[in-house]
Amino acid sequence: MTKNVRHVLGLSGGKDSAALAVHMDKNYPEINVEYFFTDTGYELKETYDYLNKLKTRLNRPIHYINPRNSFDYFLKKYNNFLPSQTARWCTIEMKLRSFEDWIKPSLVKGDEIITYVGIRFDERGRVGYKPSNPLIKAKFPFVDDHINKENVLEILESSGLGLPDYYKWRSRSGCTFCFFQRQIEWVGLMEQHPEAWEYAKSLEKTAKDNQSPFTWIKDKPLTELEKPENIAKIKAHHAKTLEKLKAKSQSKLEENPFLQGEKVEISDNLAQDDVSSSCLICHK
Repeated sequence: MTKNVRHVLGLSGGKDSAALAVHMDKNYPEINVEYFFTDTGYELKETYDYLNKLKTRLNRPIHYINPRNSFDYFLKKYNNFLPSQTARWCTIEMKLRSFEDWIKPSLVKGDEIITYVGIRFDERGRVGYKPSNPLIKAKFPFVDDHINKENVLEILESSGLGLPDYYKWRSRSGCTFCFFQRQIEWVGLMEQHPEAWEYAKSLEKTAKDNQSPFTWIKDKPLTELEKPENIAKIKAHHAKTLEKLKAKSQSKLEENPFLQGEKVEISDNLAQDDVSSSCLICHK
């Protein structure tokens, strides 16, 4: 008896998963891929806008999967300890379990699930979602097809999608209060989405009021970061970092005899968007 097979592709609202969706649609049209987005309810407006653009480009539905409960509920469950890089309960509760709930009816029937992951060829050493159920199998089309970061950008440009607008001030997708944000990105959140900034501050206060020692940034609460003198220091440090990246990239460019005289262009946040420790399910 032949097993039923579901082909699913999780979208994070980031560039790699969006490019993978376009790549699959263009190069593997015979595969009936179901696209889904695990919506925590705390995503950036730019993320929702980008997903709508992608849905139009694919001319296919995107399934929005919601977690069982809100972030506030889970915060209480975890004794008001904010999630962190070493305790990513937000990813487990609001992303992974939401996905597992969504596919559970198929698994109960004995269907096979093939999930397509946007790990690129140039980062093939990274480890993605490790399913515990043998009926779930992960595939990595970008690795198989030797698609690297430059190719991803080409796919998005040629498809008319381009990049999400949050790349103007942020390096990755994810919740508004994601703890993987750099300090300059927290400043960007404060400037671009002040209501989300205030909510993130309120979560820190709730944690502190309940004797939790953790803040979104280690040893620096948002009430400290938002002081004008600290914002100025963060912006100055970021500008220096970008200049160093430009100089390094320009030096490499000049080593190529065919490209001498060309000027390097560094996208502010794309230059620093690949952090090996970040959550693949949130940021790809």
